[in-house]
Amino acid sequence: MSDKHKSESISRRDFVVLSGGVASAMAFPAILTSRKALADPTELNLLAWYGHGEPDVVSEFEATHNVKFKPKYYAGGDNMLALIAQSPPGTYDIILSDSEFVQQLNEAGFIENLNPEDYPFDDFIHDDFRNFPGHWRDGNLYSVMVRFGHLGVAYNRNTISEEEASSYRCFWNSKLTGKVGHFDWHLPTLGMMSLYNGNSQSPFDLDGAAWDEVKKTTMSLRPQVGGFFDYGGTFNSLKNGEMLAMCGIGDWITGVLEKDGAPVTSVVPEEGGIQWTESYCIGKDSKRADIANRFIQYMLSPYGQVRSAEMAAYPAFCVTKAGQAELRKVNMAEAERTGQVPGAANNPVTLIEEGRIHYRDIPRQQSLEDWNDFWSEYKNA
Repeated sequence: MSDKHKSESISRRDFVVLSGGVASAMAFPAILTSRKALADPTELNLLAWYGHGEPDVVSEFEATHNVKFKPKYYAGGDNMLALIAQSPPGTYDIILSDSEFVQQLNEAGFIENLNPEDYPFDDFIHDDFRNFPGHWRDGNLYSVMVRFGHLGVAYNRNTISEEEASSYRCFWNSKLTGKVGHFDWHLPTLGMMSLYNGNSQSPFDLDGAAWDEVKKTTMSLRPQVGGFFDYGGTFNSLKNGEMLAMCGIGDWITGVLEKDGAPVTSVVPEEGGIQWTESYCIGKDSKRADIANRFIQYMLSPYGQVRSAEMAAYPAFCVTKAGQAELRKVNMAEAERTGQVPGAANNPVTLIEEGRIHYRDIPRQQSLEDWNDFWSEYKNA
């Protein structure tokens, strides 16, 4: 960000004051009300996964700052990169990126550098999140982590047990023949197949032999598969029982269904799970970088973190201690359901520290095109 952008941002000290403490959830937007413009709302162009520009997330910020979000939604980092590449600089003010794609955004010159002092890194729940891979380059910050979740085995509890679901081998269970679905994006599924093959050190860093084995294992699952689905299709096929297990997802889908009473859930299996990580960037040459930065700060406040955790489209874990504390205060049921309480067996930080979670990445020894080409071959087999 430019010096002008930095000087007009809330300082880190002020941010901590505004977003910390018991009353912070409601105080943060109230304190900033005086900044609200009296003119027509400022339009903010947001590129993100579905849900991030919906009223349950942004309405309070819109009202406080007299802005209006104009979201453009995508599914999958490949699609995000293509949309930005096809758009003139300055098209998108705020970009929600899966963390593994931030480095590519940076190298392509699609995002602005940020001021680290603007964000509460010392309140992040895990040391890795303060210096997350790809978010920094040459000592400069380009993206800030705002939410995350875990991928594993998603299944119908009326068909298979938690014990059976505790390994990716359950996808080959005869009870699921023709009833295994895929979220239609190669990275999550191929990462899981890599873990199933024993590549626990680097599931996305595969030499030629290991990559061939992942392809072989994945192809062996094809007779079990009943379909490949987008977000809506994944949601509905699990809800109506068309699919009884789903590869490539986790609580970000089943959590919504579970809260609505559907007999589905997700578990991190014995081979380990994969973490999806979502981060905010400011688009290159944005004319509204200042207010975009304030939105990122808002989403890292306790109040914004609760909005993120409870997002109607798909839930997530909070990345800050204050956010988790606020979630426990206002919605203990959701905090307990997702393990965001001290001592929980499924506590997300505990799972990371036990080595059971692997951060999703792009392929390191193949290209994204290699993985995408195989995915197309697999779907058409």
